[in-house]
Amino acid sequence: MKKHLIPLILAIILCAGCLVFSTAQGSSLRRGTVTISRDEYERLQQYAKLDEVMQYIEAYYYKEPDKEAMLDYAIQGMLTALDDAYTFYYDKENWSALWEDEEGEYTGIGIMLLGSYTDYSVTITRVFRDSPAQAAGLRKGDLLVRVDDIEVNVETMQAAVNVMRGEIGGTVEVEVYRGGEYLTFNITRAPIHTNYVDYTMLDNNVGYVIIYQFTTEALKTDFINAVEALEAQGATSLILDLRDNPGGWVNDAVLVCDRFLDKKMVFYSKARFTKDTDPQYTKAGADEIPLVVLVNGSSASSSEIVSGALQDHGRAVIVGTQTFGKGVMQQVIGLSDDTTGIQFTYCEYFTPNGNTVHGVGITPDIVVEMPEDMQYSSFEVGDMTDPQLNAAWEEAVKLAAQ
Repeated sequence: MKKHLIPLILAIILCAGCLVFSTAQGSSLRRGTVTISRDEYERLQQYAKLDEVMQYIEAYYYKEPDKEAMLDYAIQGMLTALDDAYTFYYDKENWSALWEDEEGEYTGIGIMLLGSYTDYSVTITRVFRDSPAQAAGLRKGDLLVRVDDIEVNVETMQAAVNVMRGEIGGTVEVEVYRGGEYLTFNITRAPIHTNYVDYTMLDNNVGYVIIYQFTTEALKTDFINAVEALEAQGATSLILDLRDNPGGWVNDAVLVCDRFLDKKMVFYSKARFTKDTDPQYTKAGADEIPLVVLVNGSSASSSEIVSGALQDHGRAVIVGTQTFGKGVMQQVIGLSDDTTGIQFTYCEYFTPNGNTVHGVGITPDIVVEMPEDMQYSSFEVGDMTDPQLNAAWEEAVKLAAQ
C-alpha cells in the first residue's frame, strides 16, 4: 500500500478508535475532514519530524526552497541508511534513463560499469567497440574515480552515468585509476548502440555465444537466434561466455536456463517475511548440446544464477575464475507519481543444491586464471589468443567427442 504524508495538520480529534483531521487553508473558513485509522495515524507520527523540518524551511528559509529536490534527497537518505549498495532511489532523470537502457540505444560515451558492495568502488567492465570511450583510450579494468565534479562510488554511480549521458557533442571529463596512476580523459558524447549478445563459430564446430548483460527484451530474441544460428551451422558443442557480465533481470537468467535445463530448478530465494522458499523452474523442451560456461570475478548476479544452476544440475562445465558473489535480489518499483522509482534488496537466493552465492560466488569446475599481463585485455569475438577462451574451447571439443 502506498502511503502519503498529510502536512500542516492543525487540529486532531480522537474519536472511537479513529482520527478526524480538520485542516484550514489561509483565512478561509472552509474546512475538510479526513478519517484515518489509529494505525495510519501512528505511522504518520513516525514522519512528524520530517514534516516539522519542511514547515520550518517553507516558513523561514531565505530563498524559495525546491521542495521536490528536498523530498528526492530525503528518500535517498532513508535508503542510504540501510547501508546496502543495491538499494537506492531513481529520481525523474534516473528513472527515465533506466528504461532507455532497456532499449539498447542512448547517448553517452560507451562503457559498462560494475560497483563493488565491499569497498563501493566502480570498475569499467566493458568498453563498447567504436565508442567515444574506446577512441579516447578507456580500458576494461579501469577504476572509475571521477566524472566531471562527481567523485564516483557505488552511491554516486548513477549520478555519474547521468552526466556521461548528456547532450550529443558535449564533452565530459572522466578520471580513472590504472596501474598505480590517475589518468584524465575528455570524451565527446555520441549515440551509443548497445549489443547484448555476440556469437561466432570456432574451430571443430564449437559455437561461441557471449552475453554481455541480462538487461533487455532484445536479449530473449538475440540469444535464442544466436544459439539456433550456430546449431544450424553444425555446432556440436557450445561455449556460453558470461565473463564481465554484471547481471540484470532475473527473468532473463531463467530464460537462458530454459534453453539448457528441462523442467529443473534454477534457484530458490528466501525473504525476511516468510519461512517459505520461492523456487524458480525452467520449462520443458531443453537443448542437449554439450555446454561450457566461461566466468570470472566480474560475473555477477544473473550470471551467477545461470552458472550455478547449470553446474548444480551437471549440465555444463564451468571454466574460469571465482565469480563476483552477488547473491541477493532487488525489486524495481515505480512510485505513485509515475515518474520516479526505487530499487531495494528483498531476498537472498541460493543455487538448486542450496549453495550460498552472496559474498562467496560460484567456483569453476576448471580454474583458469588470466595471465597478469592480460588481465585487462580486450579481445575480438572468438580470438583464440584469449587463454580462458582457449581452455573452454578445449573442454568443449572433449565434451562433443564423448
